[in-house]
Amino acid sequence: MTKKDNRLLTMLHNNCNRVKKRFSIITLILSIFLLFGCGTSQGKMSVKSDPVMLTKIEQHYNKWKKTPYRYGGTTLAGSDCSALVMNFFKNKLSKNLPRTAAEQAKLGYQVTKPKAGDLVFFKTGRSNSGLHVGIYYADGRFLHASTSKGVIYSNLNDTYWKKHYWMTRRVTGS
Repeated sequence: MTKKDNRLLTMLHNNCNRVKKRFSIITLILSIFLLFGCGTSQGKMSVKSDPVMLTKIEQHYNKWKKTPYRYGGTTLAGSDCSALVMNFFKNKLSKNLPRTAAEQAKLGYQVTKPKAGDLVFFKTGRSNSGLHVGIYYADGRFLHASTSKGVIYSNLNDTYWKKHYWMTRRVTGS
């Protein structure tokens, strides 16, 4: 083998090593995307929900599900949206929240990736403040006191809620 052949063989070997290195980096990046892919909720990424929080929301729903909507109401005989939220936080999380949706909208901090227990707010134009509030559950669903159906789960992706959605605020944990 000549010197020239030896140099060409060395260059070819070095090029192969560079290609292998690039292939490994690309494979690693694609693997990260596959492992940490994101689900969406209302066009936003959704955070993995805490099973304990989901259970607490389900328990609250089971207790309040036959409760009709009553503006200013705070009991199982009739409740409005902010009282449902206030009662959930008091009874399930031992946390006192203000009575109105307008005051609740000032709590915690705004988030773009909702998780169970976050407060979802809507500008509906109803009541004095024109605000409506619910408790985010999972997969775009939230618990709230509907004016027409009482305490129910609804979906953020429904036309009405999508049109009136304002923000999501986190008032629990991190």
